[in-house]
Amino acid sequence: MLNVAWLNEVDWQHWLTSAPLGDNHPTIAREVPAEKTIDRLAERSNSQLSEVRRRHRDTLKKLLIEIRQRGYSIRTEQAYESWAARFIRYNGNRDPRSLGGDEVVTFLQHLAVHRNVAASTQNQALNALVFFYDQVLKQPLGDMGVFIRAKRPKRLPVVLSQGEVQRLLTAMTGRFHLMASLLYGTGMRLMDCVRLRVQDIDFEYRQITIRNGKGKKDRVVPLPERLIADIKAQLDEARAIHQADRAKGLGEVFLPEALARKYPHAAGEWRWQYVFPSGRLSVDPRSGAVRRHHIHENGLQKAVKKAADRAGITKKVNCHALRHSFATHLLENGYDIRTVQELLGHADLSTTMIYTHVLNRGGRGVKSPLDLMGRST
Repeated sequence: MLNVAWLNEVDWQHWLTSAPLGDNHPTIAREVPAEKTIDRLAERSNSQLSEVRRRHRDTLKKLLIEIRQRGYSIRTEQAYESWAARFIRYNGNRDPRSLGGDEVVTFLQHLAVHRNVAASTQNQALNALVFFYDQVLKQPLGDMGVFIRAKRPKRLPVVLSQGEVQRLLTAMTGRFHLMASLLYGTGMRLMDCVRLRVQDIDFEYRQITIRNGKGKKDRVVPLPERLIADIKAQLDEARAIHQADRAKGLGEVFLPEALARKYPHAAGEWRWQYVFPSGRLSVDPRSGAVRRHHIHENGLQKAVKKAADRAGITKKVNCHALRHSFATHLLENGYDIRTVQELLGHADLSTTMIYTHVLNRGGRGVKSPLDLMGRST
């Protein structure tokens, strides 16, 4: 082993589990201008849409600009651009201005009949193309009539019992144990957790603010009392990393463009640092800026799946199952559904109502006729 003084000072496990955020990661993708985003996508050698993006560069660039002006999420931007490109490719790479409602209906039915996509996928494609024609091409599609719709599957979310949650968390250690505990203890989404910043945690009021969550909404969730000591320890670790970066003339994190303009020095302030910083620094290939991003979400996803295997849990466990379990267990403990809706950040109560069906599954309260038979059977 090399005899280097600083070798033992590096948290190599943290470094190894800290995959860098790629240029197209939702946290930083918006740093790329619209035209460069399309150019980069067009350069992908393994994409069947590259030729579409090269030929229709200006039109697709306008689509991205319209989406960004409306403040839609990066996920929506990526999905809408992809659907517009796929629609053009399906129609022989023709100018989309020469196409219209009939071609859109044919494409949507192709998705349902031949590609067997889910109803949500078909609806996303429909929304993307309606936006594309209405807002970008200025050729509204109007009423497209009745067409074949993909069937919406009736699936119930995977919910763990409290005993299973305890076994899962017991099988985890370190920062991933803390992050998984936050998912279950607050009901936050995976990306909400990895993007937490220091200022979002309020120890005095025992609450965490989820900023710019799904639907561009902020909400407040409870800070679990039993996690306070672990969170403070994690903040101490994050502060040590930040101070070491500052000593090297670094210490900045990514801020959305509007915030970066409004608060030009905020990126280096402690309050804006990520609670779960990456173990690696990242160099922006465009500006050359060196920043420390949040930990990559894939690390937590893998850790949860491995812990479920070690705990002997046979259900399909992922990070979102902890959010489902949070909601279900609150309802089991007597909290009203409106409170749960607010904590989850659901815009529509019907989305939250799925958890009432989870509570009723398996015919709770109904005794199986098999159990009514004599023991000798």
